Amino acid sequence: MVAYAPYVAGTASLSSVYHAPSLFPAPNGNYTADICQIVTATVTQYATAYPTSNDHGHGGPYYNPYNDVPLPYNWPGKPSHGETLPPPYPTTPYPYGGPAKDKYDAPAWIPKGTNKLIPSLPKGKQNGNSYWGELDCPHLPISGLPSGPKYSSLPTPTGYSTGVPYPPYPTGSGSSGAPYPTGGSYQPYPTGSEYPSGSGYPTISVYPSSSVSGSVTNSMNATSSSTSTPAPNCPTMPDTGVTRTYDLHVAYQTIAPDGITRNGLTINGQFPGPLVEANWGDWILFRVTNDLTDEGTAIHAHGLFQTETSWYDGVPAVAQCPITPNGGTFEQLFRADRYGSSWYHSHYSAQYSGGAHGAMVIYGPKHAEYDIDLGPVIVEDWFHADYYTLINNTMNGRFPPSNNNLINGKMQYPCANTTLPCDANAGVAKFQFESGKKHLLRLVNAGAEGVQKFSIDGHQLTVVALDFIPVEPYTTNVVTLGIGQRCDIIVEATGSPSDAYWMRSQLGTEHCTLNDGISPNAVAAVYYEDADTESVPSTTSDVTAEQLAACKNDDLATAGIPLCKVPIEEPETTEVIDFTFRSNGTNFIWFVNNSSYRGDYNAPILLSAKNGDFDYKPEWNVFDFGSNKTVRIHMTNHGLIGSHPMHLHGHDFHVLAEGFGEWDGTVTNAENSVRRDTHILQNGKNNTDGTVTPSFTVIQYTQDNPGAWPLHCHLAWHVSGGLFLVALEKKDEIMTQIFDEDVFELCDKWDAYTASNPPNQIDSGL
Repeated sequence: MVAYAPYVAGTASLSSVYHAPSLFPAPNGNYTADICQIVTATVTQYATAYPTSNDHGHGGPYYNPYNDVPLPYNWPGKPSHGETLPPPYPTTPYPYGGPAKDKYDAPAWIPKGTNKLIPSLPKGKQNGNSYWGELDCPHLPISGLPSGPKYSSLPTPTGYSTGVPYPPYPTGSGSSGAPYPTGGSYQPYPTGSEYPSGSGYPTISVYPSSSVSGSVTNSMNATSSSTSTPAPNCPTMPDTGVTRTYDLHVAYQTIAPDGITRNGLTINGQFPGPLVEANWGDWILFRVTNDLTDEGTAIHAHGLFQTETSWYDGVPAVAQCPITPNGGTFEQLFRADRYGSSWYHSHYSAQYSGGAHGAMVIYGPKHAEYDIDLGPVIVEDWFHADYYTLINNTMNGRFPPSNNNLINGKMQYPCANTTLPCDANAGVAKFQFESGKKHLLRLVNAGAEGVQKFSIDGHQLTVVALDFIPVEPYTTNVVTLGIGQRCDIIVEATGSPSDAYWMRSQLGTEHCTLNDGISPNAVAAVYYEDADTESVPSTTSDVTAEQLAACKNDDLATAGIPLCKVPIEEPETTEVIDFTFRSNGTNFIWFVNNSSYRGDYNAPILLSAKNGDFDYKPEWNVFDFGSNKTVRIHMTNHGLIGSHPMHLHGHDFHVLAEGFGEWDGTVTNAENSVRRDTHILQNGKNNTDGTVTPSFTVIQYTQDNPGAWPLHCHLAWHVSGGLFLVALEKKDEIMTQIFDEDVFELCDKWDAYTASNPPNQIDSGL
């Protein structure tokens, strides 16, 4: 099966929080039995019609007893005796598997004697109505979505016809045989006057007025194809004339990804959320509805440049005001200006750590040969307490260790380690390989705190893209992913047709992550075509202890070299930025050049710049780099509590150098340096004499995109604690841009709401 937008009307509803019937309409209008479905269309009913508060007073319908479980340590604590620096990083409190390890078969924590991977939870209880991780989840189209442009590409994989996408599917809205409703009247949207003008902007895109969202017309009438000519390394973004629309409802919902029920935040009743798809050069319209009841929200499309649409970057207190709760809405229209794999997520407080995120795939030129696109593989650390409890603990000196690790929203837990509610054998994600075929996997770390180490037993991984940057292919047995990072890999199925293997995503060791030790290693089952899909793989990993302990990305000198060379110019300005974790008198928090970030939801920085108001508060951490064309940022980490996956909005950046101590000015691969939008700044080095050798990463980018662009660590707890700054870019041009009025109207609504409902902003806000 192939998933693409539009796919189905997506009118599934849940009769209870634990049951998700697969009532997706077939082309003939009838409802089908259980089928794997990635809902990328408008969802008119979704799994959120439940009570929205509990005795804890916040965050969902369920009284979660795990919110009251004491943490295994109280770290870093509070500076109650005048301490300036925090105490040493804690050791892992529990052994692997916990005290009850002997009752289970590792690594999937299958109860002894079961010997099968048969999930105990009914559909709906584990992940809402999400089908990520189901064995029959659809493959993605290897040549892009219908109505996409032509690209020169690599030779068509053996066994598939040139010029026909794999597998065959309709090439336009309303085609006969389309797996979605084709009737209904059409209406223009948007009109040419409602949105900013610009080269290639679609003045009118039409799609059905029915519940199907994402149907498109393409003025180019282009179709996807494969030829024998390799794709150019530096292609030009096409003008497709297409707008793809996604209705996204953010809501509380009880989920049990590892068998332990907790309040989650879901998108359209799904954890992880529905797939957002587009072709490179399309426009994407997010229609976001906030169905939370007592907090705002905002959705960010990670890694897109948002050129000429910086007000739709989705960051409250920076680009916009939050969307009001209880049904508030906001529309964001922006270009799919990068191609490859990414994700979208809430940028309000740490909501994404509670589940408010999903994968995003932008189809573009192919730079490597593969036969099957298996789609996103989302990895993330997981916690049994609700997100608000986690943030509250963090801001009161009690950093929470993660309790588990997930692949595509699934893993199991050794339940005998707790006396609280827990369903054993909840279910792990499953994938299908075809012997002799090359499979594309789109890895995304959507976690809160953990560095991930991804591998597949018995297989080599060929890396072909880092973040949105196609790279010279290189082969490895393990991929390191900081939070927010993505990596496209190709895996050749070299096993026998009856084989089964473990896919693993292990949390990094040696202070890479803060976890309780019981279940830091997520697994999924990979079955070849003739394998018993309930069998338990017996394979082992070849990832070494040294590799697990390396809290850094691959070597800048040898790995991740971009296919498209972008010259490094001499910087017109250089900023040295020091990150420290220390006392502010009452708590240990993060400082950026001696200033800890705290946002003001009612006064977004970008909108103030648009109005010519540059009187920013010191705690907003605004760095104005003026009219300089090139900016070099030398980041120094003086902390010892973990690495920082540093993410810059609105840009890719050159990674010039990294290391410890003083930078000697040498640029690694000066002719063609690694580029990406997120890179790991390593933990400081603790010396035997008690001193700290700080780590550094030096990045550089070109100021060619007016806006207010966050540069921040993507660890949820670090952002909450203030490790965040805003690069103000070309403020004079910001003042001349034509902003959509709805972004100002959103602030009017937020101001009116907060006048009588002050937000309980317990962290930085982001």
